[in-house]
Amino acid sequence: MQRVTAKICGLSTPETVDAAVRHGASHLGFVFFPKSPRNVDFEQARSLTMRVPSHVGKVGVFVDAEDDVIDAAVRVGGVDALQLHGKEAPARLAALRQRHPDIALWKAISVRTRADLDAAHAYRPVADVILYDAKTPEGTLPGGMGLRFDWTLLDGFDHPQRWALSGGIDADNVERAAGSTGARLIDVSSGVESAPGIKAVDKIATFLQRIASL
Repeated sequence: MQRVTAKICGLSTPETVDAAVRHGASHLGFVFFPKSPRNVDFEQARSLTMRVPSHVGKVGVFVDAEDDVIDAAVRVGGVDALQLHGKEAPARLAALRQRHPDIALWKAISVRTRADLDAAHAYRPVADVILYDAKTPEGTLPGGMGLRFDWTLLDGFDHPQRWALSGGIDADNVERAAGSTGARLIDVSSGVESAPGIKAVDKIATFLQRIASL
C-alpha cells in the first residue's frame, strides 16, 4: 500500500518551514487569505518557498481569490499548486487550468453529511486532488478551525481521484485518521499549533514522526 504523507499547512516562519522539510512533509501550505491568522503576503511567501527543496510541494491556499492574487502567489510567492477553499465552481478551476497549465489544482470539499461528498465528482475533470475538510459554522473561517467531520462518512465512498483528509487531525489521532479512512495524504494546520496561526516546531516534528511510522 502507498505510504502516508503529510502537508503542513499555514506556515509563516523560516523555522517552521525548515522543520516541516527536515521531518519529511510532502507538501507545505501557504495561506493567501487576509482574514486568516495564517495569512502571508507574496514577498513573505517568496522568502519561505525559496527554502523548500524541489521534491516538496508548495501549495498556495485561497478562498474565492481573484486572478491577480493567484497570479502573484505563483509569480512572486513561488507556489506550484493552488488549493481552493471557497465556493469555486468547476468552471473556475477549468479557467485556472488554462491560465496556469503547469500548476496542480486542489479543491477543498466541506463535509458534514454523506451527501456533501458527492460534490467531489463534479471536480473530477478539473482537480488533481480533492481535500475533504470539516464544514465550519456559517460566518467562520473555511478551515483551520480544528474541527473534524465524521470519518465513517468516507466508508465505501467511490473517490473520483486522488484525495486528502483534513480537519481536526493531530499527532494523537492521525494513526486512526489514516487507518480508518485509508487516506494516504493528511493535511494538518491547527493540529501542529501552539495558538491560532502559531506553528510549533516540536509539534510539527512529532506529527511527522507519527506519519513516518504509519
